[in-house]
Amino acid sequence: MRLYPAFFRVVFAGMDPEKAHRIGFDLIKLSATTPAGPLMRRLMRPSPSLRVRALGLDFPSPFGLAAGFDKEGSGIVALTNMGFGHVEVGTVTGRAQPGNPKPRLFRLVEDRAVINRMGFNNDGAAAVAPRVARARAALRKTWGAGRPVIGVNIGKTKTVDLADAVDDYLISTRELAPQADYLVVNVSSPNTPGLRQLQNIDSLRPLLIAVRETADGAAGRHVPLLVKIAPDLTDADVDDVARLALDLGLDGVIATNTTITRENLVTDPHRVTACGVGGLSGAPLRGRSLEVLKRLHSALGADGPVIISVGGVESAADVRERLAAGATLVQGYTAFLYEGPFWAARINRQLARTLKKKP
Repeated sequence: MRLYPAFFRVVFAGMDPEKAHRIGFDLIKLSATTPAGPLMRRLMRPSPSLRVRALGLDFPSPFGLAAGFDKEGSGIVALTNMGFGHVEVGTVTGRAQPGNPKPRLFRLVEDRAVINRMGFNNDGAAAVAPRVARARAALRKTWGAGRPVIGVNIGKTKTVDLADAVDDYLISTRELAPQADYLVVNVSSPNTPGLRQLQNIDSLRPLLIAVRETADGAAGRHVPLLVKIAPDLTDADVDDVARLALDLGLDGVIATNTTITRENLVTDPHRVTACGVGGLSGAPLRGRSLEVLKRLHSALGADGPVIISVGGVESAADVRERLAAGATLVQGYTAFLYEGPFWAARINRQLARTLKKKP
């Protein structure tokens, strides 16, 4: 199983990163259509000891896949076969859009990091919603009551003015809330102009209220609602988000998205500069993501909204650290590109072994 890093260096390292992602994801999706799919599901299924109750939902494992890998809900079943306790689809926008011009994805292999300025490329909410519905039905059939959870992450269409952002988010909400197990309002990507301005409390409050009311109305049930924040917020801003989450009775906060900083990198600075603007994810984000998690947990309290921690998560030790620091669930993404298809299953096995060793 540890052959993949060598395979990555030989096959994918010299390939355009976006092309490599597309090929790798296509192979993952193909596996679900062959006899390998059920076999992978049986071999990689998380131990029952890892089950977590959160957001009113049962998660097979606390470890899931962050938004960004499956932007359009085309590979949910295949990804859950690999051991992820939940898959967060997106970011999905109200209207289909191609995203930013290529190249827009860059690897920093020495830092086990990625810079991206994808720009929410996706098919739009109306196209993604039926895919999520089909995936939920398929998971119910093959997994039963303990199936993996499907989250959907929604964002603003690039061409929509900030003044019309709420209405744009509501397009996605009406389409996707009935199909999603939980919904995430993404106001923290650095790759849509002006989007991070919506993290301002005065803008965020009406947006979250409108999305929550519309989501529950469209779904005919309460759809757990979370907001995803940036690691680049000041500590005071993090505290403001926590107070807002408590005030609104929000279900949770996801911390954190990618960062616009370029600190503590070992990659040659000229190469980093040549990549241009975009969000940095991966191992260099570990420290700040953990700081934000701890601050949120302190502000929200043990009985407050759920915290999903993401950013720089690579190993079972990282997952344990986030859980001990106050996260209920943990997500990864960038390390998946470097560690390969057995990554989630390996983390789950190591987590389960740790639990068995506890008195």
